[in-house]
Amino acid sequence: MHTAPTLLSDRITDDATASMNEPQEAFARVGALELAYQRFGEPNAPAVLLIMGLGSQYVLWPDELCRTLVEAGYQVIRFDNRDVGRSTRLDGVKAPSIPTTVLRKRLGLPVDVPYQIADMAEDAIGLMDSLGLAQVHVVGASMGGMIAQVMAANYPTRVESAALIMTTTGHRKLKQPSLALQRRLMRKRPKAIEDVIAQGVETYRLIGSPGFEQTDAEIRSKIEKQASRGVNPAGTIRQLSAIIGSPHRGRLVRQIKQPTLVLHGRADPLVPVEAAFDLKDKIPHARLDVIDGWGHDFPNVLIPRIADSLIQHLPTR
Repeated sequence: MHTAPTLLSDRITDDATASMNEPQEAFARVGALELAYQRFGEPNAPAVLLIMGLGSQYVLWPDELCRTLVEAGYQVIRFDNRDVGRSTRLDGVKAPSIPTTVLRKRLGLPVDVPYQIADMAEDAIGLMDSLGLAQVHVVGASMGGMIAQVMAANYPTRVESAALIMTTTGHRKLKQPSLALQRRLMRKRPKAIEDVIAQGVETYRLIGSPGFEQTDAEIRSKIEKQASRGVNPAGTIRQLSAIIGSPHRGRLVRQIKQPTLVLHGRADPLVPVEAAFDLKDKIPHARLDVIDGWGHDFPNVLIPRIADSLIQHLPTR
């Protein structure tokens, strides 16, 4: 039903511009898609797969976090989900109307979305296959945490442990973000780079951490890092429709038997902290770590604390 996606195999990272602290970007063929990724550390070390959130590229996983995990004895793979960054963009697939999709979902009517969270979980499994990884420790943030939930539940032999960061089962009875934030998610996204950056700074200010505030320069640097790799507003809308159009995972997460960390900020305005307690209730063996003052971002000063929680969660090597 969909036209062929646009592949990005002609894009090659310039070695001269690559950071000395970062591995070169590569591309993995996963079915009809190509997924852009970076791989840190020794390829024989236990693997940690990092999955980012809505409209977010792998570069938003802090380099410091990746290096800390490598120093702890792991290899780290971070990648762009479909429809974001330098992975395949489904340019021939029309982005659905988000207000219409939301209304139909609330009324219990069928919704037609280009793909669902389960499809994105299959993408991640396909990336593992391409890299020869039989098993990973999966770490997902926000939408990435939704993908991680599906992976852990549906592919138990492929996921050794799961860390679910600032995420939710999506159950409609859970506390929702404010109407202002919901409207912001649905607003038209700009294409001009300067407008993308300006809107991004505004959004960070709304969802960021009141206890770990970032300067405008810090925020702008992160947004520019993404924007320099390309912007895809329609892709973000398609990802948002995947979140809305997917069934909630309230029952599914009860199947998760692997060691699980639920990591959340008490001040998260986008995914209220009640979602973390709900996950803990449904995955009783999970370790819950709630950080006061943390919102829906990765403040630079908080990365050592987040890394420490993850390393405590991961098996001792």
